[in-house]
Amino acid sequence: MLEARDVRKSYGGVKAVDGLSFVAKPGEIFGLIGPNGAGKSTTIRMAMNIIAPDSGAMTIGGKPFNEDDKARIGYLPEERGLYRKARVEEILLYLAALKGMKEAEARRRIQAWLNRFDLQDWRGRKIEELSKGMAQKVQFIGTVLHEPELYLFDEPFAGLDPISQDLLLSAMVELKEGGATVLFSTHVMEHAERICDRILLVNRGRAVVQGGLAEVKASHGRNAVQVEFDGDASFIEGLPFVTSLTSYPRWFEVELRDGADPDELFRALAGRLKVRRFETVAPSLHKIFIHLVGEDNEGRAE
Repeated sequence: MLEARDVRKSYGGVKAVDGLSFVAKPGEIFGLIGPNGAGKSTTIRMAMNIIAPDSGAMTIGGKPFNEDDKARIGYLPEERGLYRKARVEEILLYLAALKGMKEAEARRRIQAWLNRFDLQDWRGRKIEELSKGMAQKVQFIGTVLHEPELYLFDEPFAGLDPISQDLLLSAMVELKEGGATVLFSTHVMEHAERICDRILLVNRGRAVVQGGLAEVKASHGRNAVQVEFDGDASFIEGLPFVTSLTSYPRWFEVELRDGADPDELFRALAGRLKVRRFETVAPSLHKIFIHLVGEDNEGRAE
């Protein structure tokens, strides 16, 4: 279990983390989500004792971090750092040895993970010969090889294609189902929505909303509709009963004003769009994110 209690960290006059408190529990995936620059990586680095908080406390299993905890943690940093001249199997064996694994067991687990990620034919190749996505999967393998109790993944999906993203998402779910504590940071709400049990949305170092995913979505209303369609949907935003619109080329999500009936929207679409899916839903995490922090971050660099 990882716990943060009123953790604060400043750099000069900038508050990177401003009073965060949360608990990531065994057997769950906890999402630390928010825009770039929100303080997610700083929080994870404090959990790893790479940097110390100015005040507050980070504890693992109820105790402050110590060197012996390193064998209990798998940490995938945002900044990737594999030795480019090393070969894939060589670097994975080295990382396993750092965690105290015996070579025979390490080789067995490495083979299984390379097969799972379709990297078995690359085991003898140098890291510099791999694509960015391949190298990312190798670093993920190095993070999980020793099967720790706590996993800290900082933006683990960066540089991965959709198929590779699904492989990692599936692997993370299996880790939590095995009883581990899994915390990962992301600014991509779709990833968090797919696998998180609980989330903490942070912005400018402060907590915005926290809780179970279903609880968070329910607390932000249910009068939303998702529509997949063909045609020109430019008229949707001008409908009097639509209060907000998130639009993509082939689908959109609208929030209806209080008291509006989704049937009213359906009637407005009839004859103007070819509707392939029409579904009343709780607002997506992306929609909640935009509503809660979008305006506050307008114009900020990603």
